[in-house]
Amino acid sequence: MVSEKISTMVFGCGNVIMGDDGYGPAVVDELNAHYTLPGDTRAVDAGTCVREYLFDYLLVEEGRPEKIIIVDAVDYPDCDPGEVVFITSDTIPAKKIHDFSLHQFPTVNLLQELEQHSGIKILIIGAQVESIPDEIRQGLSSSMAAAVIRTCEKIAAIVSDKTGTDQWPSTL
Repeated sequence: MVSEKISTMVFGCGNVIMGDDGYGPAVVDELNAHYTLPGDTRAVDAGTCVREYLFDYLLVEEGRPEKIIIVDAVDYPDCDPGEVVFITSDTIPAKKIHDFSLHQFPTVNLLQELEQHSGIKILIIGAQVESIPDEIRQGLSSSMAAAVIRTCEKIAAIVSDKTGTDQWPSTL
């Protein structure tokens, strides 16, 4: 049995029972329910455990995608709620390197190693949270719900791009 080649993996990261932190899984749910992704693209709800997927790609060559898009909620002081930002492993703000966790993600170094040693291109799409509740609360704020739709449209455009430009977008 021959496994099909996956070109792009989209990982939605977050905790769906913690309000706006569920942005990443909401993006994946929306992509899988309402968008037709190319046959070589997969969108997976990684919950709070994306590192297991990423470690596998670093350690084992078989089955590696060419591109990984990580979708996660962020908390940047200079962003408006629902604002969507593109982040590459080399452009994570210095003040965020140590607290940019990507849900149990050990270090930003792993992202950089994946790119340098495996050739996988990595893009992080983050949306600014309005709030993260202190107690369990499902559901996104209206600003994050709007960010889900904008993010899905951008991801659909990225993975459907047949121009061969191989460039990640700089703005949303």
